[in-house]
Amino acid sequence: MLVWLVENPGAPAIEPGIGRVVPRGTQRVTPSATTTYTLTNGDLTRSVTVTVAGTKPVAATAAAGPASKGITRTPEGKPDFSGVFAFGGGGGRGAARGGGAAPAGPQLKPGAEKYRVQRGPLDTGRTSDCMPLPPPDAFGVPYQFQIIQNKDYLVIFHEYPGTFRIVPLDGEPHQVDPDPAWLGDSVGKWEGDTLVIDTIGYNDKTEISGYRHSEALHTVERLKRNEDGIDYEITIEDPNVFVAPFTVSRTFRFNVPPMKRIFEFICENNRDYRPLFGTQK
Repeated sequence: MLVWLVENPGAPAIEPGIGRVVPRGTQRVTPSATTTYTLTNGDLTRSVTVTVAGTKPVAATAAAGPASKGITRTPEGKPDFSGVFAFGGGGGRGAARGGGAAPAGPQLKPGAEKYRVQRGPLDTGRTSDCMPLPPPDAFGVPYQFQIIQNKDYLVIFHEYPGTFRIVPLDGEPHQVDPDPAWLGDSVGKWEGDTLVIDTIGYNDKTEISGYRHSEALHTVERLKRNEDGIDYEITIEDPNVFVAPFTVSRTFRFNVPPMKRIFEFICENNRDYRPLFGTQK
């Protein structure tokens, strides 16, 4: 059993065969030959050798990860998104669907400047109060999230701030006139191997990509499995705020080593942090 703890982590990784890891974790390994595992974090390395009696040490260059196995699928043949995903991931903004080249981000409608978030020097930020975060901002915090899926539902759990979404997968339409909610009313359907999550019914108490929004906010998320995780795209529109829909794309990777569940997160001491920063006594 490999056990490690990294302080001030950058992008820690363990080789051979494990790859990127969380700063603190455990991983059971069963090498068939004597193998030296090396944890790398920036310029620092630490190694441990697992000795298998009667075998020769595996050369570092010969060690290789598992062969490609493609994506996992549910018993119904659908891509299986279940798992715990590490925070972070690449991404950017793309073109609006159904149109030409889109702006490099959201464009406010004339007269909608009030929706732009302006933060003063004493503002501790939108994540300091532990209130719910809608997508895509929900995926931008340094905490894992977990997906549990069966043939009828897909459930997304966010470790921070302890929120969840239950998405029916039966293709039924939205509720009629849903009550505004922090995370809206989501319904899912399959387009081939792509899972499409359509959400309306948001309240106007959150922000997305640096902008407030109205209750007309509408998002469409598209999830595709790859060997390492999920290719994610969300199209965002609010006719009261933005000139046109815009998209944000990201890639989420399964946590390494695999986790069975995310951790509990509780805002036990939700206090004013400004005195800690020396900005207020």
